[in-house]
Amino acid sequence: MKIRLSDHFTYGRLLRFTFPSVIMLVFTSLYGVVDGFFVSNYAGKTPFAAVNFIMPLLMILGCAGFMFGTGGSALIAKRLGEGKQEKANELFSLIVYTSIVCGVVLAFLGLACIRPAASLMGAKGRLLEDSVRYGRIVLLALPFYVLQFEFQCLFVTAEKPKLGLYVTVVSGVSNMFFDALLVAVFHLGMEGAAIATAFSQFVGGIVPLIYFGRENKSLLRLVRLSGRLDVRSLVRTCTNGSSELMSNISMSLVSMLYNIQLMRYAREDGVAAYGVLMYVSLIFQAVFIGYSVGSAPVIGYHYGAQNHEELNGLLKKSQFLVAVSAVLMFGAGQFLAEPLSYLFVGYDPGLMSLTVRGFRFFSCSFLCSGFAIFGSSFFTALGDGLTSALISFLRTFFFQCLAVLIFPVFWSVDGIWMSIVAAEIMAAGITFLFLAGKRKRYGY
Repeated sequence: MKIRLSDHFTYGRLLRFTFPSVIMLVFTSLYGVVDGFFVSNYAGKTPFAAVNFIMPLLMILGCAGFMFGTGGSALIAKRLGEGKQEKANELFSLIVYTSIVCGVVLAFLGLACIRPAASLMGAKGRLLEDSVRYGRIVLLALPFYVLQFEFQCLFVTAEKPKLGLYVTVVSGVSNMFFDALLVAVFHLGMEGAAIATAFSQFVGGIVPLIYFGRENKSLLRLVRLSGRLDVRSLVRTCTNGSSELMSNISMSLVSMLYNIQLMRYAREDGVAAYGVLMYVSLIFQAVFIGYSVGSAPVIGYHYGAQNHEELNGLLKKSQFLVAVSAVLMFGAGQFLAEPLSYLFVGYDPGLMSLTVRGFRFFSCSFLCSGFAIFGSSFFTALGDGLTSALISFLRTFFFQCLAVLIFPVFWSVDGIWMSIVAAEIMAAGITFLFLAGKRKRYGY
């Protein structure tokens, strides 16, 4: 039975509706992990470190898609809840067309800046050259990368989360296939991994574009824009999605800072170990992000319909589900620390030991991170982009920067891993304060 945004959501219905988004985000993270696996095991430690070193910069450029997707999703869902179908399609189309132009501009900017940026972060010699080669190939597909991020959110708003999952699976499988073919069989190293990633991003962006450009059975369709450009709605979309943009940019900037600190305290091995943690943590965090993306249109719809009782139920159910998931993921992180580390860097005992120790510290952050991730998304769905952005900024940037600059002074490399945990604890506390303080305003 089809689940609609206007339905009453029990635990079961909420899980069924958000499950495709969770799997979609997990799978997206998983095929990123495959890149790291093939590069590390078939190209070596330095190319693996180079991919992890340059990836934060590529993520900064691509995360504009999350801004358009999450910010636009909430506003589109609100208009659907108000019964304004035509205006919802016009806003949807405006967002997609704007993101394409934005992606092209960002790609050219990235190609021009990638070498000086990598050099500024401290890359030298082979690490610098490998970082630049990988980044330039991936940047060629950046407009499709932006669309891929964007449509992951918009498929849910269109009441087609399963179709979004299928597109993500096809995109991910193509990446895995070409990784195996180009890196393991034809030994093209990092260049092969970059080509595989770029092709998968092309698939993830172009297929949804074709689907929504034709007659379809979803709530949304791309239409020709008529009349004056709705700059106000576009600005609101960007403002409302600024929290997700801030979150992704902040995470990327913080990753750069972590790499700089690790180069100082543990050299290239530290960067490689951090790369493993980031790859694996993306899969764990994708559960929280996927749930937040999947539930946001439901929250936005019922807020637009002024159904405060349902809104309150959605918040309570979500907090319970996040808490249960947090405990399960912490346990899984502790249990899988050694086998997952071995999968990536088992060929180097010293690097393996460093990675396992870091992973055991890092997995403690799973106990708190979900609350801030969902809280930020919750306020985005309510149209409160400022509160959402503040939570994201504090969680992904301010708290982490503060901790990673101070903790290593006292605990060296262990301090770097501990700083992630401390930041998540503080972010969860701030999120609960905002939820309590805004209760009367939004009626949940």
